Amino acid sequence: MTIQPEQLAALMQEVEQEDPIDFADLPFAEDEMRLLVANHLCEMAEAMESFSTEDRLTTLLAVSAKLVLENLVLHVQLLRRHGLPVGENVEALLNKLRGREPD
Repeated sequence: MTIQPEQLAALMQEVEQEDPIDFADLPFAEDEMRLLVANHLCEMAEAMESFSTEDRLTTLLAVSAKLVLENLVLHVQLLRRHGLPVGENVEALLNKLRGREPD
């Protein structure tokens, strides 16, 4: 793998400038969590070095899609738990899933 975990963690932090992560009161250091995830992803990428470029991209897209879905589900669950409304984008997506046209 050409990128090192530390470099990936730094890129993650740059991306967070546009869309910050609310780490709330988790008992872990944010930088340590980023590095843990970066190490895991670099290990995954290294394990796929024998894959074709297309298979590697398809696998990474599937992993990304799963994480976005998981994030959406957790976000909606958290909002519901606190009795808060979901945002317009999430509501439009949920309506689409329900087979309803957006308002």
